[in-house]
Amino acid sequence: MTTYSSRAIQIDQHGGPEQLKLVQVSVGEPGAGEIRIRHKAVGLNFIDVYQRSGLYPMAMPVQLGMEAAGVIEAVGPGVTHLQVGDRAAYASQPAGSYCDLRVMPAKCVCKLPDGIDFDTGAAMMLKGLTAQYLLKRTLPQGGLQEGDFVLFHAAAGGVGLIACQWAKALGLNLIGTAGSDAKCELARAHGAAHVINYAREDFRARVKEITAGAGVKVVYDSVGKDTWDASLDCLAPFGLMASFGNASGPVAPFSPGILGPKGSIYVTRQTLFTHIASRESTQAMADDLFGVVLSGQVKVRIDQRFKLEDVQQAHRALEARQTTGCTILTL
Repeated sequence: MTTYSSRAIQIDQHGGPEQLKLVQVSVGEPGAGEIRIRHKAVGLNFIDVYQRSGLYPMAMPVQLGMEAAGVIEAVGPGVTHLQVGDRAAYASQPAGSYCDLRVMPAKCVCKLPDGIDFDTGAAMMLKGLTAQYLLKRTLPQGGLQEGDFVLFHAAAGGVGLIACQWAKALGLNLIGTAGSDAKCELARAHGAAHVINYAREDFRARVKEITAGAGVKVVYDSVGKDTWDASLDCLAPFGLMASFGNASGPVAPFSPGILGPKGSIYVTRQTLFTHIASRESTQAMADDLFGVVLSGQVKVRIDQRFKLEDVQQAHRALEARQTTGCTILTL
């Protein structure tokens, strides 16, 4: 069987950024339901940090990375939605996008529209599909209507800036939080109706003030431990607490009994990979995302670019919350 050489970032044990090693691997031909893709750019996400650190345990050794964009080089039996030469992008399991070339399941790989470049494709898939399932599929009782208030933590991050713009396009009043005045202004510039610097303001009190005491219909929270308790108090009766990340650490165990006195509120823990479990769902969500990007309603902001070999530096910047918008690895 013909094999091809590729650079890849691999870890042999969980730990800090120093565990990220540049190695050479051999890549073969795709099997049934698989494709081989040569990457042009690779996306960086907080889930990569969770997998590296061991918060999400992985079998070792493992290549990291969950999203990228590139060109299809080979197609295995049974794959009908992609052809050799297609421009493509994905957010997908299994991990392994930190590389030049890989063989992977075709199910979650989508043709990339000609109007979207490779850097944008690599930056937008995991974060954009996350924003899509949050705003369109992770909804409070009765759904969301134009004018409704939602609270979005880490609003200046990759998912946050996409969500700010998309929420505005949907007519929602998004209240965005961030850890500095500069990040707050970035969120405002991207469509947040209100911004709160939670490093120096009590966001619980500000949310009550902004909503005239009513609270928000839903809180979208990727921060975790640091924002959890106060976020529950921001919800209107029957509101939804939607957890989708742990940037500050995992949320401590809590009793369901607290949810009743706080307004019979709902709590959910969401993950993108449940939403993109089928080919049909993946394509429908991607089509929605491609549509708002091509229309100009959502612009994907890439604020950091690191070379593949500088991935340790990229992880350090992400963990230190020194990044805004999206971060990509260049090849």
